[in-house]
Amino acid sequence: MAGFHHVELWVADLSAAQTEWGWLLAELGFARESVWTEGESWAAGGAYLTLTTSPNLSTTVHDRRAPGVNHIAFSGGSRADVDAIIAAAPDHGWRPLYQERYPHAGGPDHYAGWLENSAGAKAEIVADAP
Repeated sequence: MAGFHHVELWVADLSAAQTEWGWLLAELGFARESVWTEGESWAAGGAYLTLTTSPNLSTTVHDRRAPGVNHIAFSGGSRADVDAIIAAAPDHGWRPLYQERYPHAGGPDHYAGWLENSAGAKAEIVADAP
């Protein structure tokens, strides 16, 4: 019974999160399953990711270097699929990271790209094994 049921991301700017994460999740094959005033959920592969805001946020600033989640890694399909997502990301609010070592910043046998959005959240897009 291993695996994730869901991940919930609390965001300070829901509109920006819906734009940035919405684009990325759709590119990765997720489908928007539900929308409500304070958020939305995207599903794929039997799990889902929720973007939501809350009046209980302790800060409006995300710091991926603080204790907690550093990044979320997604299966990105083929190497060409990963390359296409990384190339298009800047037009959708994401900044590529580690470009000087792309696509092997995780090591010579790991083909992936890393992105950071306007809130400082980081996503890793990993290619399937060749």
